[in-house]
Amino acid sequence: MLDLPFRRQGRAVLADGSETLFDVYEAEVVWDERPRRVFVDADTDPLIGMAMLDGHELTVQVVNEGGIFIRKLP
Repeated sequence: MLDLPFRRQGRAVLADGSETLFDVYEAEVVWDERPRRVFVDADTDPLIGMAMLDGHELTVQVVNEGGIFIRKLP
């Protein structure tokens, strides 16, 4: 739907030992007020890598429909 450029197929091993294939696309996001190139896995739950979280504080409200907050550390 976003018309992102296709880059490759990815493969993942699930917790039950089965394998799944998914398409990987390229996108640009604004992170810390700067554009950054990221790869997007199609048909998966939203994830953010630890490399992007480096230098940030992550707060998760572990309740139904709880919030997730990311703040850049000084």
